[in-house]
Amino acid sequence: MTGAELLVKALVKEGVEYVYGYPGVAICPFFDSLMSTEIHPILVREEQNAAHAASGYARITGKVGVCSVTSGPGATNLITGIATAFADSIPLVAITGQVDSRLLGSDVFQEADISGACESFVKFSYIVRKASDIPRIVKEAFFIASTGRKGPVLIDIPIDVQNQNISRVSWPEEVSLRTYKPTVKGNGLQIVRLMERLEKAKRPILCIGGGVHLAGAAQAVRIFAENNRIPTVCTMMGLGVMPTSHWMFFGMVGNNGQEYSNRAMNEADMVIMVGARVADRSVRPEIISEDKILVHIDVDPAEIGKNAGPSIPLVGDLKSVFDALNEREPVTADHSEWIQTLTGYHREGRSLDVSKLAGGVKARDCDSVTPSAFVRALSLEMKENAVYVADVGQNQLWSCQNYVAREGRFLTSGGMGTMGYSIPAAIGAKMADPHRQVVAVCGDGAFQMSMMELATIRQYRVPVKICVMRNQVLGLVRQYQHFIYKDRFAMTTMDDTPNLEKLAEAYGIRYVRLERNEDIPKKIREFLNEEDTALLECIVDPNEVV
Repeated sequence: MTGAELLVKALVKEGVEYVYGYPGVAICPFFDSLMSTEIHPILVREEQNAAHAASGYARITGKVGVCSVTSGPGATNLITGIATAFADSIPLVAITGQVDSRLLGSDVFQEADISGACESFVKFSYIVRKASDIPRIVKEAFFIASTGRKGPVLIDIPIDVQNQNISRVSWPEEVSLRTYKPTVKGNGLQIVRLMERLEKAKRPILCIGGGVHLAGAAQAVRIFAENNRIPTVCTMMGLGVMPTSHWMFFGMVGNNGQEYSNRAMNEADMVIMVGARVADRSVRPEIISEDKILVHIDVDPAEIGKNAGPSIPLVGDLKSVFDALNEREPVTADHSEWIQTLTGYHREGRSLDVSKLAGGVKARDCDSVTPSAFVRALSLEMKENAVYVADVGQNQLWSCQNYVAREGRFLTSGGMGTMGYSIPAAIGAKMADPHRQVVAVCGDGAFQMSMMELATIRQYRVPVKICVMRNQVLGLVRQYQHFIYKDRFAMTTMDDTPNLEKLAEAYGIRYVRLERNEDIPKKIREFLNEEDTALLECIVDPNEVV
């Protein structure tokens, strides 16, 4: 057996279904060996998108996504995708080809120190020196990627190791790493302290982050909030844990969140942060730590206390922690006055939002669409368990502010904010669950960063829906320039190319154009009812701001 065959067999043992990637000489032995298995290699059109597609797959299945590219520029192109996964704690295994071992360090053709380049945004990286190490390395890589705070692991494998013959193979039955022992079970004493403080709290708030999705803890968190009558808010990455219409949900917090949601956080006397980093974009550290009891629950001990010192730190797997919390008797504290106050804030804020939607429809002339009205209508028309994949830019903020969550998922690049994420991530999400409706929403800037993946969509018959909110500008940067640089617009104006109707035709994709508010319901239904892939061009005024 060769090293490449051994590598493939190890992936089969891990239950891998898809490998998203792009070939080259240094990874050819691996891809050749894949052809003898039931693993499906998926040829993306740009290496970064292999990681994004694997990310979409991982986020929907809960499994480890796998991507693989060749050495040199193939590997360096993959870096942004790896960094994007690392920022959002997505479990990936990235396999890169490498030049012959004896040539490492001699600057030969397509040599790049990919493990060194990725050091700051992988959980761990391996350079394979012997084929006999492959079974152990693969098993460890999948274990590291999928446990604790999840994230990407890199396996760099020289071509001579892939071609190396090995006669005796030892398959490890379990993983035991002396320096990696992630905490799963939450500390019992801290759980007791949390419930005691919650009993005394007058104005508690539960802030839900993306870690809840990653831990498969959404149902457990909902039960905890309901049983103890704790109002909830979420970060952008936590969207979808609570349905928008849930009686205990009060919106998204952060720079781009709802005013009434941030007000709830500000006025709370106890904040329970769950699976969320206390980061600048989502939560201001001084707000949640001043004159408040701060409880921070996270699987990663490095995140707790990094930006704000909690009164009660609680390290553990969120599913395990909330299962333990739900086994305890709910608190008897009466939070009804606090809930009534927040309901008033929420009702007032939602009425303002609705009036803005209606006002926009009436005031606007007939050559563009109100983005907030469009996103709300789109998410309501989508199936209840559909996957909504937002890109980065104004489209992301319109999406997260107006998306109506039910039983589906909301995916986006939160920590890194990587433009071009939505289309390849949607491909991975659709392959993860072919019976689920998947819609990617992007701006025309983000679309042009990954529109080459229309070829992947057609080749593998992946019926995702793609919406391009088109304003012919880089909207979020232009908005910043409008407010900060007083309309000195530098490098943010795009022209009217490409012609999306002709582009869709070139790829054999159904095209729908939406350019006025009164056509929103009809065009969305036409777009979503298409059985195959469809592309909707939604015309937006370039002067729209979030």
